[in-house]
Amino acid sequence: MSTQTPDSFEWTELDRRAVDTARLLAADAVQKVGNGHPGTAMSLAPAAYTIFQKVMRHDPADPEWTGRDRFVLSPGHTSLTLYT
Repeated sequence: MSTQTPDSFEWTELDRRAVDTARLLAADAVQKVGNGHPGTAMSLAPAAYTIFQKVMRHDPADPEWTGRDRFVLSPGHTSLTLYT
């Protein structure tokens, strides 16, 4: 479960590398398929990373935990963000 304080929002080199990797994965996915919208996933990478790693309460070991936070990303063309 994530319990972060405002001090936890400082980014490390590992955080930056994770976001850069997500951006590259988004670009690679669109390149491989030959179709899609990488721009939104690439620009949302820092926000998505921050939300999932530093804000949301969740436990990857217990995905059915009823107390977990939920994240809804409704526009279809931004769904690549969830996969990266």
